[in-house]
Amino acid sequence: MAISDSTAERYTAHDPDVRLMLRVRDDDAEAFEELMLRYQNRVVSLLAHITGRRDMAEDLAQDAFLRIYRARKRYIPGSKFSTWLFTIVHNVAANAQRTLSRRKEVNLAGNSASDTGANALDAAAVAQSNQMPTRQLDRLELRDAVNVAVASLNERQREAVMLNKFEHLSYEEIAEVMEMTPSAVKSLLTRARANLRDVLEPYLQQGTKVE
Repeated sequence: MAISDSTAERYTAHDPDVRLMLRVRDDDAEAFEELMLRYQNRVVSLLAHITGRRDMAEDLAQDAFLRIYRARKRYIPGSKFSTWLFTIVHNVAANAQRTLSRRKEVNLAGNSASDTGANALDAAAVAQSNQMPTRQLDRLELRDAVNVAVASLNERQREAVMLNKFEHLSYEEIAEVMEMTPSAVKSLLTRARANLRDVLEPYLQQGTKVE
């Protein structure tokens, strides 16, 4: 779909990262370095949660940024930079998962997020968003429990939760990233929250270990 001049101007005016990417389009190496500094850890964390493998996440993040650089001359701001970036990240992850499926590697998300080193989720926020009564918990203990619960979600639910809770993307933005409708994203997140609640509620109420 063609991007109108008014749309491009609006995102350029309101998103400083779009302005950085436009400098990248003009071969400004410092602008590209700044974007990598701003987003690299976030991209690695998202990919680590999607794949369950930190080593893979770091390699895929480099692939995503390489794609961004190669696409710089074609860049036209039709959305927030973060939405455009995470669309590329989503596609990189999907391609990697398809490749691994063909190699019959299974259970990629079996590791907890603590194994991946990706501690992106705010555990208290996740718990509160599911309206669960919480004990007075050690923050690290709660974080580890939430990470295990998130790792128990399927790949699409896990990605949607990360984009919504960590990256604060709207349903519409997540829909663009994941190539879904906003209503489908809403349903996906509803199912994800229900699954998180089922896993976490015994722990938060009674201290039952999450496994």
